[in-house]
Amino acid sequence: MPWLILVIAGLFEIAWAIGLKYTDGFTRLWPTVGTVVAMVISVVLLGVAMKSLPVGTAYAVWTGIGTVGTVILGMVLLGDAVSMMRVICILLIVTGIVGLKFFSPT
Repeated sequence: MPWLILVIAGLFEIAWAIGLKYTDGFTRLWPTVGTVVAMVISVVLLGVAMKSLPVGTAYAVWTGIGTVGTVILGMVLLGDAVSMMRVICILLIVTGIVGLKFFSPT
């Protein structure tokens, strides 16, 4: 269960990271509200997951999920550059996340 909570926390991290772009520097009310809510949910769920998971593993997986998801959505939604090297780097991050999951003591 803590791993599922951690994945959900990571998904909310993606939401707030992408949401930041839509806040226009926190000048747009509803995107700002949604972004702040996603931030709070993400951090609270991370804290819940850390009750059972090692702090380094949980934090690295959380940020890894957020990083990979944000880069992919940036490419898909925001027109960020797509290149073979960027895709390879994303795959390396995913490999690290999977490795941390499988080699975690819990």
